[in-house]
Amino acid sequence: MSTVSRGFKGRRRPNAELPPGQYLVEDFPVLSAGPTPDIDLQEWELTITNETGDQQRWDWTGFRALPSELVTVDLHCVTHWSKLHTPWEGVSLDTLLAEVETSASFALVSSYGGYTTNLPLEDLTDGKAWIAFRYDGQDLEAVHGGPARLLVPHLYLWKSAKWIRGIRLLDQDEPGFWESLGYHNYGDPWREQRFWGD
Repeated sequence: MSTVSRGFKGRRRPNAELPPGQYLVEDFPVLSAGPTPDIDLQEWELTITNETGDQQRWDWTGFRALPSELVTVDLHCVTHWSKLHTPWEGVSLDTLLAEVETSASFALVSSYGGYTTNLPLEDLTDGKAWIAFRYDGQDLEAVHGGPARLLVPHLYLWKSAKWIRGIRLLDQDEPGFWESLGYHNYGDPWREQRFWGD
């Protein structure tokens, strides 16, 4: 995970709907830590592992059979761009966690390709997060995290891990990839929590 891809154009004027320090984009920038993995849907799976090691597993067919939701959310990247009113379809984490017994307070999300990010479990529940598989009515492109990515729109976009593979529920917080390299542990765009100390 040594490269960061960049591919966006231009800046727009600030907008009242934007967190401080952000600018609007019309396109959908692509930034990734490392190369885009090639994921075979026949081999794709999502696991949620609780703090005692019990697991819930879904293959692609089982995951797609779960009830999904259409959501429209704003995205805010730590690199200062924002994209407003983006349309997604995904499975709520509330649905995925419904059968999981846990007293954990934290989650460590892992991706195909080895990326990780950490979040308080409460930021994944109560209608705040989804595993998204469609964007703007189309299957989610690999460069944007397809076949499925975490979507946690109230936090900076690095928390919405692309190419999601698993979620480990933890009693103690464990920093992920960017958090271990100095990014803020929480990442609230409205408080400009970009780096440790912000």
